[in-house]
Amino acid sequence: MEIVSIERKTFEAMVAKFDRFVSRMDAICHRHGEKKMSEWMDNQDVCRIHKTYYRPEDVELIVSVVEDRRKEAKFKGKTI
Repeated sequence: MEIVSIERKTFEAMVAKFDRFVSRMDAICHRHGEKKMSEWMDNQDVCRIHKTYYRPEDVELIVSVVEDRRKEAKFKGKTI
């Protein structure tokens, strides 16, 4: 097991940011009503409802583009 030590000021800043995130998520849930896991839809469900279909060659193309962008971002020390 690896132990990581951080300054109190850094830890408190992280906690404050997480608290703001939780508050925003609570506000979104309140605004749109509570969601139960059974009410969530995955991308396949959404595509079926909206009759969205993709040609295999289009999917392969976009996947390769995204992979290239991720590799480039990783090379630059970033993520997408």
